Parts: sequence; structure tokens; C-alpha cells
Amino acid sequence: MQAKLSTFKNKIDLFKQGQLKWPFVAPPFILIPVIIIALAMALPLLYLIVRVWGVDDFLSLLLREQTITVLLNTLALAGSVTLSTIIIALPLAWLTVRTDLPGRKIWSILTMVPLVIPSLVGGFAFVSAFGYGGIVHNFISDVFNISYTPRIYGFFGAWALLTLLCYPYLLLSIRSALVGMDPSQEEAARTMGQNSWQIFWKVTFPKLRPAIAGGGLLVALYTLSDFAAVSLLQFDSFTRVIFLQYRGSFDRTYAAVLALILVGLTMLIVTCEMWTRGKARYHSLGRGTKRKLRKIKLGKWKWPALIFCSTIVLLALVLPVGVTIFWLIRGLIHGEAFVLRWEAAFNSFYAAGITAIVGVVATLPVAIISVRYKSRFSKLLEKIAYAGYALPGIVVALALVFFGSNYAISFYQTLPLLIFAYVILFLPQAMGALRSSLLQVGPNVEDAGLIMGCSRFKVLRTVTIPLIRPGIFTGAALIFLTTMKELPATLLLSPIGFRSLTTEIWNATTEAFYTRAAVPALLLVLISSFSLWILFSQED
Repeated sequence: MQAKLSTFKNKIDLFKQGQLKWPFVAPPFILIPVIIIALAMALPLLYLIVRVWGVDDFLSLLLREQTITVLLNTLALAGSVTLSTIIIALPLAWLTVRTDLPGRKIWSILTMVPLVIPSLVGGFAFVSAFGYGGIVHNFISDVFNISYTPRIYGFFGAWALLTLLCYPYLLLSIRSALVGMDPSQEEAARTMGQNSWQIFWKVTFPKLRPAIAGGGLLVALYTLSDFAAVSLLQFDSFTRVIFLQYRGSFDRTYAAVLALILVGLTMLIVTCEMWTRGKARYHSLGRGTKRKLRKIKLGKWKWPALIFCSTIVLLALVLPVGVTIFWLIRGLIHGEAFVLRWEAAFNSFYAAGITAIVGVVATLPVAIISVRYKSRFSKLLEKIAYAGYALPGIVVALALVFFGSNYAISFYQTLPLLIFAYVILFLPQAMGALRSSLLQVGPNVEDAGLIMGCSRFKVLRTVTIPLIRPGIFTGAALIFLTTMKELPATLLLSPIGFRSLTTEIWNATTEAFYTRAAVPALLLVLISSFSLWILFSQED
């Protein structure tokens, strides 16, 4: 202990003399914003703890039959969606990367496009196609004169819809792993007489486990935090029950208890994924040159593979977009005015644009301190900043409703509070892009500016930021894309009279005005696709 203390004091002396960079002493213009951001990110979680602290019947609320039912519902939905997305994404990735699938580049794009379709738009298309008063329901009733009850509501509908919307997260992860994989071990197995099927399960699949685990984590978290799909399909998961409890009860303690359970469940899933990732080792021991991937010939399996890809694209892309266009054309034929929701589109674009700018500015110091000033303190601040990743929109909205209505009345139901909620939710979206860009910039480049007499702030402004510009644009595009699709925070925190594309779709769909929901749904997909194009353009 004495030796460690002596070493620590020596480091302090060297730092004071300018001979040593102290990793956990960041400049004030970086450290102070990071601390403020960390406190802001921790605010929703602190609210939940304070809200349920000292509640006499906390245990009875926790063990209530409804609570257990909602917990089991949510676990079943998250688990089944994650499993089914693996079943879809794994063969899709393998077909579009490793085989001679006809038109595989086109299939690679088409199978990824559903990433931009919000669950609200997907839910609207699903319900308006197969639900009460939908296309299929009206067709069967009018043509065959048969009265029946659609069976899409509940667990099955929520599972099917979320599976079709979430598989691109896994597809991205698995495709990236397949593209970056060295095929030398597969070639060695082939020389030993193994066929393609044996090579895949014995050599390729074990290397894909980290990618599957990472993508599965994103799918599970998306399923836990989704509100629109489960609400439109009337399935009682945590997010829907919390929202109904908040809207229908004066005492919101039970809503806070449910939200706290949801946060705990989310953190448990994240911790399990981190533990699995920390135990596994899948890196290559050699340092040889990576060989080019050899395409596997499908032969007689070409047509089944094309049918599989076509079915996924049909259900996940053509169906939601086609149904939306159908309701638009039907409305025009029946004399409904073609009203472009310019105000709602502008509000969504404006709020998402500001959030993207504020989010990137807030993320930058967190990324810098986690890369350039590594210490236990910086790791703690970084973990707190990631808290929004584990907090669904409904939970953040509940926390800020309480905070705004009690302690910041002048900010309650204002655009700044809504943007603040968006930043808490989506700041972690930009962390990966910014950290990756910073890691590619050698510290010696910044040191050269310091040696020439520039201040650290000037080096950041003139050297670091220009070099990480692609990461900044990528992070901004990710925040913009996810903000455009956010619903529960917008419903609970938006200013009076504020209309966004998501709220327009939600109001029209819940009242079964499908034609009215078509225009904002198409606008939302179009704008989201533009942001996805910006995101992909940064990869070149």
C-alpha cells in the first residue's frame, strides 16, 4: 500500500511539471460538461427510486398478480422475438455474404430497408391490413359475407410485427462479422473433407456467437422498450401497462414500480450480455493476410433461397409500404382531400434536427474522456451516460413529467424539455460512432498541436473535430433517425398543440382512420430513409 501511494505521489509531481499526462484529469471544458451530462442521464433513474422509496405496500405492489403477469408477458415476447429474428437474420446474412445468390447485392439492400420503418408505421400497416375494418377483414366480409373476429391482436400479432421490424439489427451485426471473418479455418476444414453444412456449424457459427449476442441484445432491448406495436396490437407488456396506468390513475406509484422493474430487467439483460462477451475469446491467433471469401454455390438450393428472401422482403417491406399506399389511394378515390401534414412534418424534422445537434455536442466530451482520459472515474461517468440506453421512452417521460410539473414548471410541456428527453434516450446512439472515430486518431496528432503552443480547446476545434467529422455525421444521423420514430416521450412531453408525424399516425390509427394516417406514415418513412442514406454514406 505504501509503495502504491509513493508511486501515486510521484505521478502527481510529474504531472505538475508537465512531464506526464494524468489520464483522469481532463480539461475543465471537457470534465464539467461530462459531469453535468452524467447527472442529467441519471435523473430518470433517481426519480424512480425516490418515487417508490418509503412506499408501505411496495412489496404487495411488486408481487401483485398483474405485475407477475406483465413480467411473464414481457419476458415471453422479448425471448420469442429475439429467437425468431436469429432464425431469419442468420440465413439472410449467410446467403447475401457467402453464397452466389442471384442479385445478392440487391437483396442485401432490400432486407436492410425495414430498419427505417418505425414500429408505429409497421403497426398501423399491420392493423389496417388484418385488423377490424382492415383490408382483409372488409374483403372477407363483403365478398364472402362472413363475419369473423381477426386474431392478430395479442401476443401473436406483437411477436410477428416486432420480428419483422427487428431482424435488421441482427442482420447488420451478423453480416459485419461474416464480412470481417478470415476464411482460412474454413478452407482448412474443407481440405479435411468437411462439407459446407459441417463447416458452417463447426467453424463459422461459433465465430458468429459474439455478433449474434450483440445483435440479440439490441433486439431484446428494442422489444422491451417498444410502445407503439404492443399498444396497437393490444398486448400487455410493461410499456403499454405503464402508459395506461399513468393515464388512468391519479396515484402513479404503481406506474413507477412497474417502470423500476422494467429498468431492472433491462439492466439484467445488458449485464448478462456483457458477462458473456467478457468470457468469450474469438480472435484469430495468427497475423497472416486475410484471404478473399470464396462464394459457395447454392445449386439446387437457389430457388428456395430466393423464395425465402422474397418472403421476408414482402412481409417486412412491401406489406407496410404497400398497405400505406393502398389507404392513401383509397382515400383519394373516395374524395378525401390529399392533405400533406406540413406542420407535423416540420415539427418532427425540427425537433429531431435540434436533438441530433444537441446530442452530438453532448456526446463529444463523453467520448473524449472515455478515449483520451481513461480511469475508473471516466469509466463511471461513461456508464452513467449510457443509462438512457436502458431506459425506455415511457420511463424517461414519466420521470420528466414529475420533474417538470413539480420543480421546473416553466419548462413543463415545452420543446426544450421534450428535446432534453430525446437526448437522454438517444445520446448513447452516437457514442459508438464518436468513440470509433476518436480511436482512429492518434494522440500524437493532437500532441503536435499542443507542442506548437495551441490550447487544448483550440486543438479540439481545429484538429480533433475535423478528423472525426464522419463519426459526428454518423452519430447525428443515428440520433435523428431514432428521434423521428419516438412516440411515448412525444405523447407525454410535447407542448400543447404540438403535432408530430408520430402523434398524427397514433391518433388516426387508434381511431381507425387509416386513410388519414397514410400520408404522415409515408412522410415519416421517407424522411427516415433519407437519414439512413446519410448514415450509410459515411461508411465509404
